[in-house]
Amino acid sequence: MQAWYHCENVYPFVPQEVLDRAESVRASLPNRYCDPKIAADLFHECLDEHLLCDDLGVNIISIEHHSGINSLYGASTMILGIIARQTKNVRILSLGTLVSVRPDPVRIAEEYATADVLSRGRLEIGFVKSGDSEMVSGNANPVGYVDRFWEAMDVIKLALTSHDGPVSYEGKHFTHRHINIWPSPYQRPHPRFWAATGDPETSAELGRRGYINALVLRGPEASKRAFDSYRKARQDAGLPAPGSDKFAYAALCYVGDTDEEGLQVGSKLLWFLNTSLKQSPQMSKFLPGRNSPEMAPNIWRTTGARGRPADQLIGITAERAIERGILVAGNPDTVYRQIMDIYDKVGGFAHFIFVGRSGFLTHEEANKGIRLMAKEVLPRLPAATVTLNDVAPVPAAAQ
Repeated sequence: MQAWYHCENVYPFVPQEVLDRAESVRASLPNRYCDPKIAADLFHECLDEHLLCDDLGVNIISIEHHSGINSLYGASTMILGIIARQTKNVRILSLGTLVSVRPDPVRIAEEYATADVLSRGRLEIGFVKSGDSEMVSGNANPVGYVDRFWEAMDVIKLALTSHDGPVSYEGKHFTHRHINIWPSPYQRPHPRFWAATGDPETSAELGRRGYINALVLRGPEASKRAFDSYRKARQDAGLPAPGSDKFAYAALCYVGDTDEEGLQVGSKLLWFLNTSLKQSPQMSKFLPGRNSPEMAPNIWRTTGARGRPADQLIGITAERAIERGILVAGNPDTVYRQIMDIYDKVGGFAHFIFVGRSGFLTHEEANKGIRLMAKEVLPRLPAATVTLNDVAPVPAAAQ
């Protein structure tokens, strides 16, 4: 199994009375509350944590969110470029650029190809649908965003795999008369594709395409539904059964020397759920096109800003988060058992994404958690099973 370190680079230093008054801490909170000197320190600390991961053999995730305290990483590919040059050993996953918000997928392909070349073929490309406040901050139309999600992937794949001169693309949402990116990616045919999604319909399409399905803070029950849908879609399409290499599970995670330390420090990670998810109704349940027609009536009847799966996590305790499989915390033995319990419930996964820093968890605490994960937990996790017809990308220089 591979471990992937995930850090949102959050900004928790906004006064609580400001957060209490704000209708939303995403998209509309004034940026005067972000001190650039503090932000600079946070960037350097998080990038140093990535360097530690490179030394210890823990893969790295670059994330992208916009206009809120939940993440200072508003430009994933810029962070990718820094990581690609500074690290030497581990895989780097962008999870990812918001393709349903960005207007030009060919530009995204250029950015990814550049990062893949800089890293000498260590890039993995993750796609996320986006929605909610990011549609607002990105000035994008939420209606039809799922169609744009799939079509953007197709354009990016075409741009990354076309090597014999200009090609064109004409679709429902995107038209490009001249696609001929320089440089092309280091890996052939292209860096491995992932997508972070939890609904069974989208997971089924990922199965047909053979992309890695990542479930982020969804818990074992929802993850199993998605993974089962992925497996069934491949079976129905006459494709080989997927190995565990096609599945990724993400949870908040902290490993301490003792259970008490792991739980005490790991509880700080819940800031991401209890504070940074606050979002106004017009950016969630009242956002046109955000939810399917069959779900919309019940969502509109609910009180407050409820309507997203993430809303159910606001206010959760550490004990409840562990029960629901969205927090893994304790000493190395405890964390290993918790991961394996989730592994068995969902039917296996080859990628464990651990959100190892959030809220007021410090740089030093994050480094300790990374070290213990790498040295005491990761070597004990099961090896991946490989999908039979899946061929790993080969760096161009090795062909």
